[in-house]
Amino acid sequence: MKTYKQKTRKSISKRFKVTKTGKVLRMPSGQDHLLSKQASSKRRRLRKLVEVSAGEAKKIKKLLKI
Repeated sequence: MKTYKQKTRKSISKRFKVTKTGKVLRMPSGQDHLLSKQASSKRRRLRKLVEVSAGEAKKIKKLLKI
């Protein structure tokens, strides 16, 4: 009987990035619209990736089949 490969959740793979050390990174919220009201320092800070909490990272890795 032929065995099938597990498919990756594409929505998760587009939203998260896993580093070599195993950390799960995501983009922070709050950068969609109304950016003119925000301070330029905050806008710069929002460009950087942030680490996901340990509990959430475990769930995300499970969905990514890692």
